[in-house]
Amino acid sequence: MSQPTASPASVDPGEEWKVWRAERHRSLTSPTGNLALVETRWLPAGEEPDAEAARAGQPDSVTVTTLRRTDLVTGEPEHGLRLWDADSPAVRHFDGVSAFAYDPAWVLEATYTPVPGARRVAFEHLRDNGGTRELVVPGDITLTVDGREYTLSAFDDDGTLLLVFGDPTNGDTTYGAGRFLFVRRTEDDNRVILDFNRAFVPPCGFSDQYNCPMPPRQNRFHLAVRAGEKLPLFRDGFPADH
Repeated sequence: MSQPTASPASVDPGEEWKVWRAERHRSLTSPTGNLALVETRWLPAGEEPDAEAARAGQPDSVTVTTLRRTDLVTGEPEHGLRLWDADSPAVRHFDGVSAFAYDPAWVLEATYTPVPGARRVAFEHLRDNGGTRELVVPGDITLTVDGREYTLSAFDDDGTLLLVFGDPTNGDTTYGAGRFLFVRRTEDDNRVILDFNRAFVPPCGFSDQYNCPMPPRQNRFHLAVRAGEKLPLFRDGFPADH
């Protein structure tokens, strides 16, 4: 996942948000977007993935990629294959993602304190048999929201800080498992921006073939975060949980 870039001061934030929304839609519906993932196939221990062999006999709309993770029990590398179908039922029935209206009040400044050598924090993962995975958290994000101070943990997602957070809207107005937000760095190493207007539904909200980290306790807000994406929308009775 890529982080939105900071915009020049002359650009209207509300208009830039509309551009972000359009780019987000294109990404979700791309040939290897979240909606296109139809199978995640983990291989037996020691078996190397063969994307070309897995691609044989598949429709032209299918792309095959490889992935790797660490086995929770053995600690050994675990290899897998992912099959993406640009003509998946989810892509064909997708009607967009509902969202709150843009609200500049939800663009918040926060203090970022790097942790020397970083540290690893346990995140429970959805659809991983209730297991937890330790992810690298390179620093603490401190901010005050509605009079309450929070110290948030954002993990390192290929060099970008990714915040997994929850709030009282989850399961009602917004996706039940929480939402994601890329943290915007600034020229000041100790200052970051949390633009909750760009909070987004995690990949597991679009395909049950994803395994998403859940918000840890310290990342759960006490008040409703009425900003950002709400829920995926589908046409013709297609189930949202697929």
